[in-house]
Amino acid sequence: MAFFIVYLVDMIRIFFILIISFFAIKSFASGADTSIIEQHLYSITKTEKARMYKNIDVLNNIAQYIYDEFNKYADTTYYQEYNVEGRIFKNVICGFGEKNTKTIVVGAHYDVCDEQEGADDNASGTVGLLELARLLKGQQLNYRIEIVAYTLEEPPFFRTEYMGSYVHAKSLEKRKEEIYGMCCLEMIGYFDERKKSQDYPIGILSLIYGNKGDYITLVNKFSKGKFARKYSRQFKKNNLIKTKKFTGPKSLPGIDFSDHLNYWKFGISSLMITDTAFYRNKNYHEKSDKMETLNISKMANVIDTVFESLINLE
Repeated sequence: MAFFIVYLVDMIRIFFILIISFFAIKSFASGADTSIIEQHLYSITKTEKARMYKNIDVLNNIAQYIYDEFNKYADTTYYQEYNVEGRIFKNVICGFGEKNTKTIVVGAHYDVCDEQEGADDNASGTVGLLELARLLKGQQLNYRIEIVAYTLEEPPFFRTEYMGSYVHAKSLEKRKEEIYGMCCLEMIGYFDERKKSQDYPIGILSLIYGNKGDYITLVNKFSKGKFARKYSRQFKKNNLIKTKKFTGPKSLPGIDFSDHLNYWKFGISSLMITDTAFYRNKNYHEKSDKMETLNISKMANVIDTVFESLINLE
């Protein structure tokens, strides 16, 4: 009888160990954390003044926030500072994986265009970088990953050499680093499942892509290059969120409306991951672009897919 009781106790103990292990594994595998995403969105958007070029103190505070988060997880974290009309602006950069190997850049801008919170544009992309950094810690990677939070993407600096992404892309060329490709996170948090909630630069595209803004888009140019082609394929393969690929000429309005355009200038295979911005989200560049309008759950799915695509890319 005593032997049976000891045996039963051991079986119960093993059972609970298995249960605890199961939930631990499940928790680890759950990926992007919606509560952490909400916390980051609040910290980045709910500032006293807008994080725009005129409010350089606010921009610097956000840069410090990003730096501190990156530094918790990355192998290397640093600022890339540059001077614009006597003022210093900062890209925030961190890295993961083996150095002296092919590098994939993942970037998003943290500034806004005017006095607004800029939750989707582009706190969503910036928070995507922060969560990606957390998920990458300790991972075995096939490539080095460089994560960059850019300053000065918005007007009046858009399409100028003062864009943070131009400064970074040019520095890669100067250092003659081997860059496999670049992935731009540009507005990844707004989704709308209502009919006619999705617009296009050419109306007939709704017949191909549908009129509901319920998907994330992978935007490529013609002659996209090896990285953009393989990454897009891997992204869709993960099947974690409804995804549509769009490839078109650079002249089509919207296709180069973010930081990836500067990597194209330097011949780097690049793509943009986006909820299509103003073609869907009518809060674009408006004071109504607040975190309360975002779909945090789907945003987490996008981040998970970005992560899974990076670590599984061959």
